[in-house]
Amino acid sequence: MTKRRSSLGFLGMFGRSGDLRQLDDALRQADLHPALVPEGVKLTIVNLMKDHWPEEPPPQAYASVAQLCGYCIAGPEVFEQANGREPTLEAERRIEAALESGDSFDAQIVLMTLHAKLINAEVVERYGLSAE
Repeated sequence: MTKRRSSLGFLGMFGRSGDLRQLDDALRQADLHPALVPEGVKLTIVNLMKDHWPEEPPPQAYASVAQLCGYCIAGPEVFEQANGREPTLEAERRIEAALESGDSFDAQIVLMTLHAKLINAEVVERYGLSAE
């Protein structure tokens, strides 16, 4: 079986790959405009998803990843205003679990937002994150 390839498109002639379109849609659903996330970061996210789900990510995977990214980028207050209390608590639980495990899929997503300098300062402070 050949691996799926992600594509940004080229000069408007070739379309974006399905995985990037799904991620863009999921980011919008999490109230994070896809234009706020650099294309390289989105490519990294879909590649992490391909590593985590070698066959094909389940349908809810894009929404789950977008929620965690949305929380990390927007910060707790803005994220809660847009998504509600329960999704905020879930994102916070996932970050806490990621910090405990150290090398989980969620930890990779949080670390990626940190290294890309997209992460909200309040999230960094709240969880004592650093890129060392």
